[in-house]
Amino acid sequence: MKLYIAQATCSLAAQLVANELGLSPELVHFDVHDRSTSNGQSFTEVNPLAYVPVLELDTATKDRLTETIVVASYLADQHPERGLIPAPSTLERAKFDQLLVFVATEIAQKHIPLMRKLLTEDGAEWTRNKLLNAYTELDQRLADGRAYLTGDNFTVADAYVWATMWHERSGVKIDNLKNLMAYVARVDARPAAQKALRDEAELVARHQARTAA
Repeated sequence: MKLYIAQATCSLAAQLVANELGLSPELVHFDVHDRSTSNGQSFTEVNPLAYVPVLELDTATKDRLTETIVVASYLADQHPERGLIPAPSTLERAKFDQLLVFVATEIAQKHIPLMRKLLTEDGAEWTRNKLLNAYTELDQRLADGRAYLTGDNFTVADAYVWATMWHERSGVKIDNLKNLMAYVARVDARPAAQKALRDEAELVARHQARTAA
């Protein structure tokens, strides 16, 4: 199994979920700037849309899955005993998927035009306010003292939020959201999260060294 990642992107969510499950996919780094990969493969052959994560399965046809929600949920579904995602075809799962889509549309995607400076001043202000509202919603969800977004157990949703905490790069001020900040610190402290960051940094460094040689 291969997991294609890019530095400081939502592919960290897939890494974190894999680590929590005790999986060890082969990591391949895609450099979004020069379009190279750490294994020399053409990434356009992996995903013509040129974004991560991409999970290549050990099937006879080497099936590939894209989209953060799909990749992370698929991995978690293969190991239901770990409790990272509710069972399929349940109301709990529908509500969980609703949360994942909320994170994708109201947080992850809202950051991108801000980070790439694609917006007018008015557009940037509107988008930052949307992000602040979304983060405030998460902060309020955590206000009852729960450790993670859906309760006391870590889930795929927590991995996704953690991987898309790009507020500093987007200029969104959320330091006042104390519940959210404490929550992020809890995820940061998880060994699986620390391993994800360490593995990414080491792979990126090797890739850059090889490119510069």
